[in-house]
Amino acid sequence: MSEILKLGILFITGAVAGFINVNAGGGSSLTLPVMIFLGLDSSVANGTNRIGILTQTFSSVSSFHKHQYHDFKISFKLACFALPGAIAGALVSVKLSDDAFQKILGVLMIGIVFSIIFSSKKKDIQSQNSEPSWWLYPAMIGVGFYGGFIQVGVGFLLMASLYYLLKVNLIRVNMHKVFIVFIYTIPALMVFVITDNVHWLFGIVLALGMAVGGWWGAKMAVKGGEKIIRIVLIVAIVIMAVKLLGIF
Repeated sequence: MSEILKLGILFITGAVAGFINVNAGGGSSLTLPVMIFLGLDSSVANGTNRIGILTQTFSSVSSFHKHQYHDFKISFKLACFALPGAIAGALVSVKLSDDAFQKILGVLMIGIVFSIIFSSKKKDIQSQNSEPSWWLYPAMIGVGFYGGFIQVGVGFLLMASLYYLLKVNLIRVNMHKVFIVFIYTIPALMVFVITDNVHWLFGIVLALGMAVGGWWGAKMAVKGGEKIIRIVLIVAIVIMAVKLLGIF
């Protein structure tokens, strides 16, 4: 496969993943396996993916801000709780063997498929006046660790935590989610850079695609709706999980 074709595949994958990440989550379940398929070691793919995540979330935050959806004070406070977990998760991730990482990734992807298939249809709710649950803050630490470690599916965990514990509507859930991921991705990416686990050319092309997808994803999140991508996401995850687990 030519280098140009690889970069084209990465850009398209990034755009789809960026759109998915904003509206639901699980976009990294496309980008990570695709980069592994294109020849990167798992740890390098995991680090390279963070460049795309960083640009996608920055683009999404900007898009939400343009549509008057922002509350940086709360978002930053939550992100500060996620930061130490993310750094710890990234440090653990770079110490894993390539084979162990692929097996963990494959199992997690299968779990994501079931969560997509069996998740109940989300209904928007209005912001409530009740105080957020105190469980929100330890939940952010745990989600931060998971995001720093592997990132795949962290959007689902963040959405559940923010929706049920912060008690805001789904548009604001997504608004906070992308800001939190943007903040904790900065130190997580630095861990992968320092340990030489980033492919810069792949990362930059992926980042461009994810920035485009993230911008449009935020626009769609404001208007509502994510149903169109579910079938494509499920099929792609199953194929890549089967490959990673060596079933065929």
